[in-house]
Amino acid sequence: MELLPQALVDGIMLGAIYIAIAIAFSLVFGVLHVIDFAVGEWIMLGAFAGFYLNLWAKMDPFLTLPIVFIVFCGLGYLLQPVIQRVLSGHKGNPLLMALVFTFGLGMIFRGTAQTFFGFYSHSIPSHFSNGSYYFEKGSFFLTISSVRLAGLIYAVVITMILNYLLRYTDFGLAVRALAQNKEAAGLMGVNNKRTNKLLYALYTGITAMTGVLIGVIISVNTKMGAEYSIFAFFVVVLAGMGYLAGVPAAALLLGIIQSMFLVYLDPGWTLLAVFGILYLILVISPTGLFGKGWV
Repeated sequence: MELLPQALVDGIMLGAIYIAIAIAFSLVFGVLHVIDFAVGEWIMLGAFAGFYLNLWAKMDPFLTLPIVFIVFCGLGYLLQPVIQRVLSGHKGNPLLMALVFTFGLGMIFRGTAQTFFGFYSHSIPSHFSNGSYYFEKGSFFLTISSVRLAGLIYAVVITMILNYLLRYTDFGLAVRALAQNKEAAGLMGVNNKRTNKLLYALYTGITAMTGVLIGVIISVNTKMGAEYSIFAFFVVVLAGMGYLAGVPAAALLLGIIQSMFLVYLDPGWTLLAVFGILYLILVISPTGLFGKGWV
């Protein structure tokens, strides 16, 4: 039991990273109806961008975040019309087509990255990497890594910014209108194509920035994308497809599960436990943990 507080804190810190990954992923699904299975590869490419900016420009990875955000926003802005073109030109199930297309896109990203970056793991050094905060009282002992704390702050800031954008800006009003009814939003003057491109650009920028953070906290390698795609999918499905308010709770639950397995059980069983829990919850509530997602 002495390790329980540490396991819970580590789980919350890890869950914060999943919040940053999944909240934009869920928003894109809710508005564009795209299950982007390339999410893990956007994370991986962002992590490598941070790694090489640190290596060549000698920049602290936290200072590279705005650069990575702008670059990947641009890539997302240019790519979204291609995805939309694929979906609009398909007469079958567009949701399934989006999943297949982005899965293939992710495979291309991964193969290209392996060709240029190799298969080795790297870490991104930061001034925060070696710092820690210690709390001790009697038999109670708690350690909080500075870089993981920075990850928690980052997730809170990203969530607050997205909340502000969606609630108090014209862009957010357009996004919410499109999520409710695309045809009605168009009749009310919402520029569908422009809003979709901006939204996907925001998603790729946030996801790539989170990749830099993961590279600092854990590591960077060309195979990391698949794992984070699975975790993003888990969080979004558990929260309820398209239900943004459920993402933080689902992400924190995932982080705590992983932390508990790391401390008390075999980490190799984590994925089995994660999907076992997901299966049980969806059997009880097909629309997610809060019953407010899509069926």
